[in-house]
Amino acid sequence: MSKNTIHRLLSPLLLWRLRHLNDRVYLILVSVLVGIFAGLAAVVLKTSVHDAQHLLYAWVPEQYRVFALSLYPIVGVALTVLFTRYFLGGNLGRGIGPIIYNIARQSSIVPRSKLYSQLVSSFLTVTFGGSAGLEAPISVTGSAIGSNTARVLRIGRRERRLLTGCGAAAGIAAIFNSPIAGVLFAVEVILSELSAAFFVPLLISSATATVVSKALYAGQPFVLITTSWPVDAVPFYLMLAGFTALLSVYMIRVYFWADKFFERRRGTFRKVLVGGLCLGLLVFIFPPLYGEGYNIVQLLLGGHAEQLVDGSLFAVYRDESVGLLLLVAGGSMLLKVVATTITIGSGGNGGMFGSSLFAGALMGFIFARLINLSGIYPISEVHFIVLGMAGTLAGVVHAPLTGIFLIAEITGGYALFVPLMVVTSGSYLITRYFEPYSVYTRKLVQRGVYVNQDRDRGLLAQLDLNVLVQTDFLTVHPQDTLGELVIAFRHATRNLFPVVDEEGHLHGIISLDTVRDALFDDEHYNTTSVRDLMSEPPATVRPDDAIQDTLRCMEELGAWALPVIGTDERYQGFILKSSILASYRRQLIRESES
Repeated sequence: MSKNTIHRLLSPLLLWRLRHLNDRVYLILVSVLVGIFAGLAAVVLKTSVHDAQHLLYAWVPEQYRVFALSLYPIVGVALTVLFTRYFLGGNLGRGIGPIIYNIARQSSIVPRSKLYSQLVSSFLTVTFGGSAGLEAPISVTGSAIGSNTARVLRIGRRERRLLTGCGAAAGIAAIFNSPIAGVLFAVEVILSELSAAFFVPLLISSATATVVSKALYAGQPFVLITTSWPVDAVPFYLMLAGFTALLSVYMIRVYFWADKFFERRRGTFRKVLVGGLCLGLLVFIFPPLYGEGYNIVQLLLGGHAEQLVDGSLFAVYRDESVGLLLLVAGGSMLLKVVATTITIGSGGNGGMFGSSLFAGALMGFIFARLINLSGIYPISEVHFIVLGMAGTLAGVVHAPLTGIFLIAEITGGYALFVPLMVVTSGSYLITRYFEPYSVYTRKLVQRGVYVNQDRDRGLLAQLDLNVLVQTDFLTVHPQDTLGELVIAFRHATRNLFPVVDEEGHLHGIISLDTVRDALFDDEHYNTTSVRDLMSEPPATVRPDDAIQDTLRCMEELGAWALPVIGTDERYQGFILKSSILASYRRQLIRESES
């Protein structure tokens, strides 16, 4: 069904809305609709993945199960690559980063293909044991539902941005049955702002998705924590904050190192083969790396940590060494990010949200078990497992409030609220000192896209430098004489001249203000060349440079115009401060009116 047909069918409804509903009530009703669809998408993906995994697991005889689990991931990644190539034209757009880009640069317009592409691709990847989480695909699907619902219903740009965040919040809320955490995730990660007008639709959409999830699916069950925390354990909370911060920094850096590694590798199916075999080897040695890993978290919280070694090469030694369990737990913790990056880099789909919770749970378990074995002070392993999850999530995603309320909600209460605040805030602050940007935003920052909670910079980020380049500057050549330059001045509408050679490379610039005296020296019209008069530009700009960085450079240099050099090192034109500010003003007016 075409877009025009949809609008024609909806026209009577939209007309009735204008007559009977004000904008605020209408937005709330639409947020409920987004919450319902995002909640349904989350339930469908979760239940289908879990049911399919059980079928695959039961299909293989127990004596061959270890080998089957090692081979399944390459099948899932290969199917995902085939789906991406033949149904999506090779463009999947993995992770939360593209959604942040859509909001920052594309007026919150999320491609319609993301309504289904993330669900199908993550289902294929994770069902067959891909070591990644489903949270990012579900959040992206929810964002696509919010954005495209707004487009179909002809809702303005600002409200479309809000509904995009509503969809992301609803997706996270439906996964964990945690409406507050869903709202905070949208605020801290997707929208990077919170106003009174935003809060109510976000909360309603998130709550609606939670109701849908509870009605159709029990969600992710975690242990109920009702016991209080001892004051004497505060030093250990601080120590755990430091360890989870180090783990977060490690995970962020390994993730982006591996991302660059896979980007440099050519051959799609070669990456599938090599990546799938490497992932299978990791799963063969450390079975906890298979799939999302939430079953491992449940074992830890249920007091069955010894089962971590089941099905592994170390299973025969499970009763002979106390350190064996910690070895398997530590290896699984450190290699989880490696397994996730291999899964994604070789062509699969998933996210780091669940992987950070998995690694954080293992960190908390290892820390608590070592403290208890030392006899220094008896601490609750369950407490430190969930605190490790919150601290690592806060560090990797740079969302401390999400970490606090997610763990508080999924554990059924707020008995650990103060320790959660200590661990997540400490982990977040330390991680941010070493890694200023999260696993979702670091790559966008390198592209000059992402901005932190700053409306002015956000509006500047939406401007396209290539559109603002002015090309009506008359060029001159280094070998031209002063007399020829005077003739050029007479026919020019600008008082700035780029000096370029025959190949289009920039050699310098000439400004009317700097050569004004030489223009009246007619005795040297034939002996003085442009090369003698030109000067180096104060700076040059690349087409992929961020507008805000370009504007800051102009302010620092006191320049009103800077030359733009293309990727082929040829001169393209000038970027003017006045053009940037005029475009920013138009963007500000458009934002206020929409």
